[in-house]
Amino acid sequence: MKQEFTLTIFTENRAGVFHRVIGIITRRHINIESVSASKSSIDGIHKIIVVINQEESMVQKVVAQLDKQIDILKAFYYNNEDLVYQEIALYKIPSETFYNGNEVEILIRKYNARILRIEKEYIVIEKTGHETETEALLKELQNIGIYEFIRSGRVAIVKPMERLNTYLKSIEKA
Repeated sequence: MKQEFTLTIFTENRAGVFHRVIGIITRRHINIESVSASKSSIDGIHKIIVVINQEESMVQKVVAQLDKQIDILKAFYYNNEDLVYQEIALYKIPSETFYNGNEVEILIRKYNARILRIEKEYIVIEKTGHETETEALLKELQNIGIYEFIRSGRVAIVKPMERLNTYLKSIEKA
């Protein structure tokens, strides 16, 4: 049965590694729901986070294949219950929707969002949360009027400490 998994992949900071990671996943005809990359807490090591919906047996095969790659230090996979995660979304709405009543202000408060920028033609709203939260605000803003929408990839930190910390310490020593 397919379910949502988050892959965390620790890599060396080298050109082409990101492309190889994505290639390994897409060659197996797995659709990527979200992807993000950044440096990690260890100098020279980067972390790629990929969200997929797949059967666990296939996820295990992908992680094993990633682990065999040069420049990939270690790959793990997690269920959502094992993670603390967020995404960020930006919404550009027409300025007149903000000034024509207080409906937008009520939505901003309801979804714990914030205004990033106010311009003559538009207002940019930021919402941090899970995909369901950012999508819910999008649907409500679509009813009012929206120019643009963008959501980042997932950023996540794992709850279980022992497995990840032990591995990262072994990398530091090597």
